[in-house]
Amino acid sequence: MGPGAKRSGWIGSAVLLVALAAVVLRPWEGGLGRDGGGPAAATAYVTRAVDGDTIEVRIGGEVEDVRYIGVDTPETVKPDTPVQCFGPRASTFDHRLVEHRTVRLVFGVERRDVYGRLLAYVYLGRRFVNAMLVRRGLARSLTIPPNDRFAPLFRRLELRAARAGRGLWGACRP
Repeated sequence: MGPGAKRSGWIGSAVLLVALAAVVLRPWEGGLGRDGGGPAAATAYVTRAVDGDTIEVRIGGEVEDVRYIGVDTPETVKPDTPVQCFGPRASTFDHRLVEHRTVRLVFGVERRDVYGRLLAYVYLGRRFVNAMLVRRGLARSLTIPPNDRFAPLFRRLELRAARAGRGLWGACRP
């Protein structure tokens, strides 16, 4: 075996080691801090549901507002905005489903919105809350890249709910 074979073997090993470190450390996954560092998912206790698509949670000793990724429920608490059709129903559903319960938050590529809220896909046990809202006609899909991992799913669920006239699709005028 010549010196070139030894060198290419060493380079291959180094590349493999760097790739393995990247997979283990996941530097592309930001976190809870304002600077973007931290885990890709976290467990949190829901202290209150603000409305149909925003919750307040206790996580890591801090209280944070969390905006559900990929969905938009009609407004109920937005300043200077009237309560929208089906907003109270979506808000009540969210209150009853997640308030005072422990949820799993899976964060998006972009961790916070312009208001400083965490952006997450929310799970209650095995139930995917974001998807439940759209499936029941309590929310519309809302795709804002780069947080678009489940956009095709939400769009399909929205179309099915609209065709079936579920929730806001049967109760509200466009």
